Order: sequence, then structure tokens, then C-alpha cells
Amino acid sequence: MALHFERTEFDARRDRLLIEMADRKLDALLLFAQESMYWLTGYDTFGFCFFQCLVVNADGTMVLLTRSADLRQARHTSTIENINLWTDRDGANPAADLRNLLNDLDLLGCQIGVEYDTHGLTAYNGRRLDEQLQTFGKISDASNIVSRLRLFKSPAEIAKATKAAELADDALDAALPLIKQGADEGKILAAMQGAIFAGGGDYPANEFIIGSGPDALLCRYKAGRRKLNKNDQLTLEWAGVFHHYHAAMMRTVIVGKPTKRHQELYEAAHDALVAVEEAMVPGKTFGDVFDAHARVMEAHGLTRHRLNACGYSLGARFTPSWMDMPMFFGGNPEPIAPDMTLFAHMIIMDSETETAMTLGRTYLTSEAGAKPLSRHGLDLIVR
Repeated sequence: MALHFERTEFDARRDRLLIEMADRKLDALLLFAQESMYWLTGYDTFGFCFFQCLVVNADGTMVLLTRSADLRQARHTSTIENINLWTDRDGANPAADLRNLLNDLDLLGCQIGVEYDTHGLTAYNGRRLDEQLQTFGKISDASNIVSRLRLFKSPAEIAKATKAAELADDALDAALPLIKQGADEGKILAAMQGAIFAGGGDYPANEFIIGSGPDALLCRYKAGRRKLNKNDQLTLEWAGVFHHYHAAMMRTVIVGKPTKRHQELYEAAHDALVAVEEAMVPGKTFGDVFDAHARVMEAHGLTRHRLNACGYSLGARFTPSWMDMPMFFGGNPEPIAPDMTLFAHMIIMDSETETAMTLGRTYLTSEAGAKPLSRHGLDLIVR
């Protein structure tokens, strides 16, 4: 089997999950998030765009319900031994197949938790699931159980994140020589992703962000390419990815001479990121981290040019987003604790002057403070 972790690692994760299930008095847990299945068993697929479910019983046994296309995928990449298939056919209702499976597992009338909050369970399939389970047992929303367990990284996971950060640095190193007047955004993207692939990395869970000129103010990928001008700005957000573990970075690179506004926004972004690093320690919360960022932005007169979040947790993620929970936003009570991998980004977009500035990198938390995983510093990059 193509497992990325030792069996003992998966056994430890299963045991942690079973403790949580026992605390919530759950007889079974229905997992629909691909991240959850990957974390718990190693199961690696993009087949979650169709209906599939991993049933976890309170005794630790697991059964996967999926399609025939993923049968060999599950056998080859996971520790799952019991795999059931639902059949593609006109009028197929895999939620009914799942109900029959739960019945065969003698779970009728039991306490069952469901992982609703995931792209792996569409609203359409969620409604069909609820229809099938409405008279089956005592159903509860258990969306946050595995996602919160995944927030705290094991030493083996930290090694994956560290490798991902190395690949993110390699991607920036590959891009910088290409960033100059007349450079094509497509070639810059190709160099960045190529460096990650060449280093043994993976596709990211969402597209890299690239935008120059007015598009440097965008925080999302958009189709279309342009070539850089003599004096330009280029915003990049990308992630090194290793065995699906992500380490993100973000930079706005100046081509030619920085404007006075670029310098002002860079100083604010730098000061805010330093303040965030100082707040990213045990005893503080995710909300405290956001507040540190917001105070600096306010001091620089940039409150209306900042965003309402300044980062989030990272880990093993699948399409459509590498963003994990929890996020740095106002009032978030989640405590900062050791062994989290967290991405902090300072994003300042001045639409009035069409000036962009971003600065971000991934950190590993510890009792001693937050450690940047990138080897690159925080200087303003001018090409």
C-alpha cells in the first residue's frame, strides 16, 4: 500500500477519535470530508466529488461506501479493509445504500454523528441523507470532531509541513529571476509549480493566485494572463505542498521603482505581521492574533483597506481550498496551542490609488513562540 505514514500513526489518530466519540456518546460517525478520511486512514482520492462515506464505529472498525472507480484507490492508499460499493445507475440513491449499510452494522436507533460541514457532502446529497436517516436513529452534527483533531500536528505531520515550506521557498526562488519588465505571468506560474513538482510535491488544493497591475489587488485566482510593465506590481499567493500538507506564502513584488504608497503599505504590512507573530503564542486566542493585526492597520490609517481575517490553519487539504479552520478573525475564542501550522497574511488593497501590498508566511507554534517555516525574510522584494 502507498501509505504516507506509519501504521502506528494511523492507530494513534484512530484512538484520539474514539476518545472524542466516547465523550459525545456516539455509536458511529459518518465522515464525508476527504481530509478526515485521509487523516484517519490515508485514503487519497478526488472521488469525493461523488457520494462517499466512511463509517467509523465506536469499537474502531471502519467501512467505506464509495463507487467502483475508487475501489482500488482505497485499497492502495488506505488502511481501510472493508469497502462497500454503490452502483452508478439511473435513479441511484447512495444515501439509501448507506442506510442499508448502517442497518447491516446494527446501528438502528443508535447515536450517529454526521460530518455535514464539508465540500464532500453537497446540499443535495445532505438532504437525501437526512431523508434516509430521519427515522433511523439519533442524528447529530459532528462536523468539528476530526477537523479539530487535525488542528494539532504530530511530529510526522510537522515533518510534512516543513517539507512543504521548503518547496514553497523553492517556488519563490524559481519565480524571482523571471519577474521583470516584459515577463509573462504564465511563465512565472509554470516555474513556481514546476519547482514544487520537481521537489516531489503535489498539486495545491486551490489555484495559485497571481495578478499584476490592477489585478494585483485581487485575492483570488482569475483566468487570463498579462505581461509585466516597466513599473508594475505583482501579487503572488502560493503554497508548497507535500503529501497534501500545505505551507502557504504571499508576497507583492515591485517591478521597477516602488511608489511612496507601496513603501507606506509595506511598512504597515511588515509591522502587522511582526505583531501577529508576537501574539501567536499559547495563552492567546485566534481572535487576539487578528486584533494585533487590526491595531497596527488602524495605527497606519488603513482600517478600510484591510480584510476582516488575516490567516488560518493549514494542513492536509483537498480541493477546492487549502484553507483550514480555525481562522484569525475578530472574537475567535480558539486558543493558540503548540504544534499548530498557521498561515498569517497581511493583505492591504488601496483601490483609490490601485496599490497592492501583501506579506505572509506559515508558522509552527510552540511554547517558545511562533517559528517561521520559510527560509525567506520579510524584506520588500523589488526587481
